[in-house]
Amino acid sequence: MRHRLKDVAERAGVSVKTVSNVVNGYQHVRADTRARVEEAIAELHYRPNLSARNLRKGRTGVIALAVPELDIPYFAELARHVVTAAAEHGWTVLIDQTGGGSEQERKAASGIGDHMIDGLILSPLALTADDLAALDGLPMVLLGERVDHGPADHVMVDNVAAAREITAHLVGLGRRRIAAIGSQRTPEGASARLRLAGYTAALAEAGIAYDDRLVAPAPAWHRADGAAAMRHLLTSGVRPDAVFCFNDTLALGALRALHEAGLRVPEDVAVAGFDDIEDGRFSIPTLSTVAPDKERVARLAVELLAGRLGADREAPPRELVAPHRLALRESAPPS
Repeated sequence: MRHRLKDVAERAGVSVKTVSNVVNGYQHVRADTRARVEEAIAELHYRPNLSARNLRKGRTGVIALAVPELDIPYFAELARHVVTAAAEHGWTVLIDQTGGGSEQERKAASGIGDHMIDGLILSPLALTADDLAALDGLPMVLLGERVDHGPADHVMVDNVAAAREITAHLVGLGRRRIAAIGSQRTPEGASARLRLAGYTAALAEAGIAYDDRLVAPAPAWHRADGAAAMRHLLTSGVRPDAVFCFNDTLALGALRALHEAGLRVPEDVAVAGFDDIEDGRFSIPTLSTVAPDKERVARLAVELLAGRLGADREAPPRELVAPHRLALRESAPPS
């Protein structure tokens, strides 16, 4: 049996209005009265009707998360953290996959079709700052590297610094022919460009000449792309002694190609990735990687969105940087 506000009021010996005030967090309730109401709520296992409350406020209690690919484990893990953080606000999360296409991203940024949502967390690959500014004002928080200083709040990771740090670690292992897998020249390849910049900076700091033959493109960042790029590097005549892959799924593919070639990791070729997905903790060998704080990214995004739905509605857009660390494991162990 689902108990109503009236049942709580009768149990506590107060009015329905008083129970409503306690449930909604109003401060002007006497401490002993609040205690009686809270005790009655606990005894009856009363749960507020969030749908009715949201409708009274002109809200649905639903937000959306739109990401390019749920097949990329980073986005799946990030989605889990967003759902957890959103639940603390009583929100349900609608998850949309855009494929990184401009039309689907535009639909997401305009409100996910006929679905009624209060706000959106979007990781765009195709839309620019100007594209987003031209859309009607759905409260929005951006993720990723495609849009800097755009029309909405933005949560990111310092990709240049993180890539420089993991490349410098490979240098510290005594490696000099350090390859990079995952470069992209398309407008959507913002993350690739930043990670390549960090890789290049670390080589320059170590006095290692940049060699374009050691930089392997990847049209997508899937395992098959990593394996194909690694095979290409192994037959290019400039065999690397280490490789930095621009995400962990590329690195897992590279590990497979190295195994097929009879090469040992890390003895012959050290391997590092980016994202710290769970699969990398169980690969053989376990994968060294950049570990962005995905939980922090999600929490910052949700809190920014909550602000846009509340007191921060008119505040200027904010850019927040979530922390990262190096997770050093068997494929490129600590020096």
